[in-house]
Amino acid sequence: MSGRVSRRQFIAAAAGAGIAVKIRFLGRPASAAPIANSPGHSPNWIGPDGRPRFRIDAVAKVTGDKTFTRDFRARDITGWPHQQSHAFLIRGTWADAPLDGLDLSLLGEGLKPDQLIAGEDLVRDGLAPPETTAPGFYGDMFLVPKGRIPRLLGQPVALLIYKDFARFDAAKRLVRFAKGIVRWGAVGGYDTPPHYSASRFVRIGGATSNETDPLEDTTIYGSFDGDRVVWPKPDQSGDAAARALWAAGEIEREITATGDDALVLKRSYFSQSTDACAMEPDNGNAWFEPGSSTLHALIATQSPYEVATSTLEMLSKSRFAVKALDLSIGYTVGYGTKDHSIFPYYAILAGLYGDGRPVRLANDRLEQFQMGLKRHAFWMENTLVVDRSTHAFRIMKGRYRMDAGGRRNFSPDVGKVGASAAQSIYYLPKSDFSVEVRASRAVDAGSTRGYGTLQTMAATEMMVDEAAELLGIDPIELRLKNAFKTGMKNSQGAIAGGALRTEEILERARAHPLWRDRDTNKAAFDTANPGKRYGIGFAQVQKDYGTGAEAAVTTLSFDPSGRLTMRQNGNDIGTGLTTSQAVMVADIIGRVPDDCAFGIVDWPEMPLVSTEEPYTTPQDREDALARNPRWTPSFISPMSASNSAYFIGHATRMAARALLHLSLWPAAVALWSSGPGGGRAGPLAVDMADVRIADGKLTAGGMEPLALEQLAAAAHRLGLVTGVSVHVFNRGQWAEAVFDVPNVGAVRLPVDALSVCYGQSAPAGLKALMTCGGFHFLDRRQVFYPPVQRQNAAGTCYTGVATIAEVAVDTASGDVKLLSHHSILECGTQIVPELVSGQLQGGMAMGVGHALLEELPLYEDGPGDGTWNWNRYRLPHARDVAVWTQTSEVLAPLSDIDPPKGMAEVVMIAIVPAIVNAVNHAIGKRFYQTPITPEKILQALP
Repeated sequence: MSGRVSRRQFIAAAAGAGIAVKIRFLGRPASAAPIANSPGHSPNWIGPDGRPRFRIDAVAKVTGDKTFTRDFRARDITGWPHQQSHAFLIRGTWADAPLDGLDLSLLGEGLKPDQLIAGEDLVRDGLAPPETTAPGFYGDMFLVPKGRIPRLLGQPVALLIYKDFARFDAAKRLVRFAKGIVRWGAVGGYDTPPHYSASRFVRIGGATSNETDPLEDTTIYGSFDGDRVVWPKPDQSGDAAARALWAAGEIEREITATGDDALVLKRSYFSQSTDACAMEPDNGNAWFEPGSSTLHALIATQSPYEVATSTLEMLSKSRFAVKALDLSIGYTVGYGTKDHSIFPYYAILAGLYGDGRPVRLANDRLEQFQMGLKRHAFWMENTLVVDRSTHAFRIMKGRYRMDAGGRRNFSPDVGKVGASAAQSIYYLPKSDFSVEVRASRAVDAGSTRGYGTLQTMAATEMMVDEAAELLGIDPIELRLKNAFKTGMKNSQGAIAGGALRTEEILERARAHPLWRDRDTNKAAFDTANPGKRYGIGFAQVQKDYGTGAEAAVTTLSFDPSGRLTMRQNGNDIGTGLTTSQAVMVADIIGRVPDDCAFGIVDWPEMPLVSTEEPYTTPQDREDALARNPRWTPSFISPMSASNSAYFIGHATRMAARALLHLSLWPAAVALWSSGPGGGRAGPLAVDMADVRIADGKLTAGGMEPLALEQLAAAAHRLGLVTGVSVHVFNRGQWAEAVFDVPNVGAVRLPVDALSVCYGQSAPAGLKALMTCGGFHFLDRRQVFYPPVQRQNAAGTCYTGVATIAEVAVDTASGDVKLLSHHSILECGTQIVPELVSGQLQGGMAMGVGHALLEELPLYEDGPGDGTWNWNRYRLPHARDVAVWTQTSEVLAPLSDIDPPKGMAEVVMIAIVPAIVNAVNHAIGKRFYQTPITPEKILQALP
């Protein structure tokens, strides 16, 4: 175990030092009610069929209520003063010279900032980027001190604070494009960080002596000698890394020795840097309250828990005596870019230096392009070996290099995920995938939708399409012959969890009229449209979802009248989580909660501790830690990796089922057992396995349907459990534990922690145990955590999607018009089909932009220079995405108990190679770099 203090330990340390921590979803200005969290705020939310008619937050959003974090000012937040200060950052646009200071003379006396904070001030005050996530994760300086060279283009050099908006706005406009504001020393070299990481996955499969795909130690790590990666020394008899490098040598020798019986296809690909272009730029509002020494903050983030714990670490080394941290969040959208972004800490800094007034720091669109996290640029060298007689893939080798910019962020993880996903939907008996994650002076890149898999899987799909052409075989037929099937091992040697339906999707695509009639339609279109060429392209991918170590908490409770309340740690980032989590409860107990609170991180009912190192803790150390019934490998996951439906939803589903098991069922049995006049009837011939929900009421075995109001009254009258809180943890499988529940007995649940509260008539002895936020925390009798070794399997939970793209290429202008597209998605059980449809359509639009339109230069002419906006960066419009001709289908689940699968990321990927393959079908030219611009089309045409 590393010596680095964990996030959870910082919470404990802060509490021990007298720093109180509170994290909450922002309340409405007029009350403490959460923002658009509860269906009760929206009339007629539930239709006659018991399903929601619209999203929980729909009415608030369409009527202009404040919902997004960016909407709020200090006067809108209960308890904050009405005076609002404003701040902006001055950013350096060079990275090859030391900072020599600022010249703000153009502002004159009237527009001088009320506070000017420079890098030297932060050094003096002990404020440096936090390292709780990983050393160097956020770089080594917030503001470049005088005499230092910026690590990256666009790095902030000063923070300016104004007490009134008019002066702030005027000063910001003057400074934005002015020359000579930032003074530089003599031009020299760059001061980029050392390269971040090198990772590799090697596998030789099959029942032979060369079997080298154990789950343990499957990831090989390299070091850098300058720009050259140094891998461990190959040794067939050495440790796992040495054996893997020996296997990599065997694979390379086999590629070199391949004869005419196989196709050896080697191609180079490039995937560009892009901006996620979330409509809400990064923003925050912070207030260091004088007197109480409380730091209040409202932050747009996907990871509030991480922001809180990292802020505590940052403060622990500073001169600021903060006694309490009160962090609020609202709705936000970030497509991953608001997960572990550095921006929240700049907002915190502004609040610390605000002279007792709230300070708002909010990017406009120019600043967001300059500072927001980007999608990584990837350079990819692929080799595919295909048997000419059987068309079976023998070997695939991938060498990937990515530009991660001047801060580390999640780049090493993005690289590993991209490399491990490169096999896409194919079984590969032998594979070797490696990735180099390099530092540069570019704007930092991070956790953007797709997480590296967009780049590598798109390249794989382009390559497979070309291989089919060279072999003279239908592209879908080639895919069917090499499909990754249930029970097969992935490129890390792990068997995928659940059923894989790759072949079913392929067969549906092959039968679709767009694909079936593509050659006939091309001939007809080309004849009828001189100067235009018609093309159809196909691609299919599967993407893992989840981070590999997911944790979540949900609390459900009801009062005697049956009013149901839910608390949940998930916060909505545009996926509709607030709606889907409520629907999950209704699916199990027949009623959506009357009151919901999301984005909760403060959990008095779940008093757990964690070292927050679920990926790296040695097994013997974790076994020892697990003896503490209040320990868990991880407390709460951020919103990322399409984790809400399955992983975070598991906590909600388990809380609902526990409430059904421990409360509603015994209450129902008690009511059914009462004879006429309240007397006792005979034994009931009903079993909990027969429970059904009909019209929102609980029934079993033909017994009287009971409404929640009846069950709640009985549960309180009988002193039964009336609330449950569960904590769940997943590392390739769910942790399970055994609990002794009063009046129930031993219960084994797929959760690792359980708290309960009891009804009004419960015995005084039970009520006395409710000391954890009104709940009784039950020390587990036994716990079963998935082995740490499972981390080495990388992703094993997959969602699959295929897309057929129909395009027309104008040979005079080079324009590519997307005529239509059809997608086939497999995502288990849909919780709210309309939300799935919305994610599918939105993901398609993002993919179209990546394939045809969007691109950012990496260095001096890129976004770091502060001049990029949507006038230069072309986002797809409705006319670009075939908005009226797009179609889709979602495979029905295999059974009525299939869980939902995370699908928000995968749906943007397949459209990218499908469009590239369609362009080839149209004009007979293959492209290996995205985006495919008109200029590239015209250059390729004869």
